[in-house]
Amino acid sequence: MKTASSDPPSLRERSERKLRQKGSKNGAAEAGNDTQRLFHELQVHQIELELQNEELNHANAVVSATLEKYTDLYDFAPVGYFSLDEKGQMAELNMAGAVLLGMERSRLTGRRFQLFVEPKSRPVFQEFLDRLSSGSDRQYCEAEMLKESGEPFWAEIAGIATPTSEPYQKLSRIVVSDISARKIAEKEHKHIGVLAAAIRELEKEIVRRKATEVSLRKSEARFRKLLHQSRLLETRLRHMTREMLEVQESQRKEISRELHDEVSQILLGINVQLAIFAKVAATHPARVKKAIEPLRRVVEKSVRIVHLFARKLRPAMLDDLGLIPTLRTYIENLPKRKNRTIRFTADPAVESLDNDRRTVFYRIAQEALTNVIKHAQASLVNVSVLKTPKGVFMEVADNGKSFDVSRLSTSGWQNRLGLAGMRERVEMFGGEFSVVSSPGNGTSIRVEIPMQAR
Repeated sequence: MKTASSDPPSLRERSERKLRQKGSKNGAAEAGNDTQRLFHELQVHQIELELQNEELNHANAVVSATLEKYTDLYDFAPVGYFSLDEKGQMAELNMAGAVLLGMERSRLTGRRFQLFVEPKSRPVFQEFLDRLSSGSDRQYCEAEMLKESGEPFWAEIAGIATPTSEPYQKLSRIVVSDISARKIAEKEHKHIGVLAAAIRELEKEIVRRKATEVSLRKSEARFRKLLHQSRLLETRLRHMTREMLEVQESQRKEISRELHDEVSQILLGINVQLAIFAKVAATHPARVKKAIEPLRRVVEKSVRIVHLFARKLRPAMLDDLGLIPTLRTYIENLPKRKNRTIRFTADPAVESLDNDRRTVFYRIAQEALTNVIKHAQASLVNVSVLKTPKGVFMEVADNGKSFDVSRLSTSGWQNRLGLAGMRERVEMFGGEFSVVSSPGNGTSIRVEIPMQAR
């Protein structure tokens, strides 16, 4: 170590000063004695050597302290430092590197570094060394390494090639950092990502299954409702069938009774009149014309009764003349009580209906008017049949007694053959049937059927 104080002139001056401070007299210079002069030079030279020795000791102390400092930094660094020769052998390494490899430093020197690289990572490490030897830039790689005990760990390796005193030879200076914790964290993070994706998929699946469950519950509820409705319809159908059979039997009894009471009596009367006519014709030929008149009246009455039966079963004029004349005739022949008025209005365009739809409107009007006469105690009834954009609309409205329409949905009312029959007839042709009733306004039965089947 060379400083300004080591220069000869400066050292000479310092030596002279130090010699004067010791009290040595410069007798040699004054007397001009060669011996004294030589002794003086020896003293000065001795002081120079002492000063140089002091400086060397100081410099040595500084170098020792610096070497100790950098040795500590090198050996106890948190990463491993390795110097590899061209064969990949460890020429130098620090203590941290020995700790990483789990072996004493003295036993590692001269061994190949690759022996501590896990076999699967050796191609990656060899490629790293090839890049180092072919360039001067810093290179990096990650490799799985093995301690002396066989325990694996992941390392991040950074290195650079440096020339040596030997020509055409380089050392590879590499730094090895243990990144096992980072690798575990990355693996865990990746695992967490996979788990998060799986959880998201699971959440989607849960949502889908919940939606499916809700849909199934709705379907189950709908199925139960349909099952309940089908059972109600089945019960209703059984009641309707029973009541239809009862109605048919009642109608047969009524027809049988009327045939027995009316037609039989008329036929018996015709037979009696024929006997009288035969007797008169035999005894009094001139009175034949007079005798045949009672017989003619009895025959006319029988014809009227037969026509009445035919109208009750199905009026022929419905097919021959149409809906409007048939309804008008039926309304005119209804038994009229005092203070009851039935008004009838119709649009001629409704006659474009086919026979089946005419029959539906006729039977509903017939049933509705029968109910009004029996139960409503109405003073005014309006029957209207109109052509609409949807088809044909009919309303039978009275100002009589009202009833709770909500009761129509109960089983007792659903099994009433009259209302049920009306609804069934209308729905059979894709129409709409409704009943409106309120206190003070009476009851309205409304029917709308399309011109063509839906």
